[in-house]
Amino acid sequence: MSEAMIVAAQPEAAEAGARVLKAGGNAVDAAMAAALVQGVVDPQMCGIGGFGNCQIFMPGKGVHTCLDFHGKTPLAATPDMWHNLLIEETRDGFGFVLKNNVNDLGYGSITTPGSLMAYFEAVRDFGTWDWSDVVAPAIAQADKGFAVRPHVYFWWTHGAALGRVQVEERLAFSATGRQAYFTDDGKGGRRLRRIGEQVLNPDLAQTLRILQRDGIEPFYHGEIADRIDADMRANGGLMRKADLEAYKVGRSDPIETLYRGLRVASCQPPGGGVMLLEMLNILEHFDLSAVGHNSSEYIRIVCEAMKIATADKEAHVGDPAFVNVPLDRLTGKVYAAECAQRIKAGERAHVERVTAESPQTTHVAVVDKDGNCVTMTHSLGMPSGVITDGLGFMYNGCMSVFDPRPGRAGSVAPGKSRFSSLCPTIVFEGDRPRVVIGAPGGTQIAMGVLQALLNVIDHKMPIDRAVSVPRFSSTSNAIDITNRIPDYTVEPLRDAGYEVIRSALTFHIAAVHGITVDGHGHMAGGADPGHDGVALLV
Repeated sequence: MSEAMIVAAQPEAAEAGARVLKAGGNAVDAAMAAALVQGVVDPQMCGIGGFGNCQIFMPGKGVHTCLDFHGKTPLAATPDMWHNLLIEETRDGFGFVLKNNVNDLGYGSITTPGSLMAYFEAVRDFGTWDWSDVVAPAIAQADKGFAVRPHVYFWWTHGAALGRVQVEERLAFSATGRQAYFTDDGKGGRRLRRIGEQVLNPDLAQTLRILQRDGIEPFYHGEIADRIDADMRANGGLMRKADLEAYKVGRSDPIETLYRGLRVASCQPPGGGVMLLEMLNILEHFDLSAVGHNSSEYIRIVCEAMKIATADKEAHVGDPAFVNVPLDRLTGKVYAAECAQRIKAGERAHVERVTAESPQTTHVAVVDKDGNCVTMTHSLGMPSGVITDGLGFMYNGCMSVFDPRPGRAGSVAPGKSRFSSLCPTIVFEGDRPRVVIGAPGGTQIAMGVLQALLNVIDHKMPIDRAVSVPRFSSTSNAIDITNRIPDYTVEPLRDAGYEVIRSALTFHIAAVHGITVDGHGHMAGGADPGHDGVALLV
């Protein structure tokens, strides 16, 4: 290939990765440099206190692997510690509202983070640059600060829903958050910084300098780990230094299926690849191009596949170290054919909820001139609000997605990872990558990636259009639609008894970012216009 490309949800991160590619770094170097910058300029979406999954394909080295770095429940956690605090399950199926929000805000919401270790191991094992050089762009960005972008401000003011703690309360939880994200309102109080106003966090720059100099040792075993441990002990947190010392990044082969003759590779549980592959296998039994993109019948068929995969996820999918996940059945063609037949017969899947995943995630995708591909989704979940004094980064809040009821696939257990919808995916024609894709968006990630892939494969859309057209979803018995889907399209669904919920948002239901590569090696990129991202060709 004569070209390279990076797409990311933040212009600063995409530019940092593009500069690495221009300077001779490979896709892994560029992706990890971009990821570290993302943690500076989108610090509630991701960061070194977070989690994620990364798929790496390097044809010249025979490498095709996934790095799993989900957050792990602290060793002090017990299965029944919150069983009597349950108020409700969120309608999107990716979180539980507990009394006093003990799982959602503050020190009790934090799982052991794996992002930093994954970035480091990726560079060490698959990159060509020194770790210190990969970290340098993030330090420069942290020294400079960043201007609040439209999507950052939108999330600060509208990012919480379905019973979750409001984002402003999370931002104000710590002294660092109050200093960095707020300013004087001129009336003796404070207000959130607005679009275009500058955010400075010198503590984060200093932490990054320590990591640049000494690698990840200080964070998982040394001085930073000691400071984290002291903060957790002083404030009733579950996590301890022992949790950091025990953390390991998982590695596994991608799971795969064939869809319309193309090989689709995604991540193993506890990631969401199983849902994506299951839905594709079901939908292969329908001529979706003939049904018509986003027609009433198209929405019904795809939503029923979404509901089946959601119900199966909740019943069977969890951390494979704790749960026996029937992968062969869920991603198998025989089961998919049975599900498709039920949809054709007009049957409706049912998704159980207690009562009536946060979209705080981001993505980076890179393809370099040697055909190396990286697609990585990383996140804080719904961020905890906690920033240890002097360290500058916010911790994840992933305890909120664990089921407080013992004995279930997603129940709390020490050292356990909870299912997430993260599904960084690569589509191959033979052995050649054709689509490198992923998305932030909580429980809607797999639904957004699914629709973008259908748009490219079934509807022959270019990638920029594929990630931009209106989307819908069904992760409960209701159908959620974005505001650009006309009402006359969904009226037949309402008449048939479906509950249809219209979002006021123009762009919603994940934020898909992807790269396509044609048979001549030419690349095109698509950054979801609902975020602030960009695709850069180098």
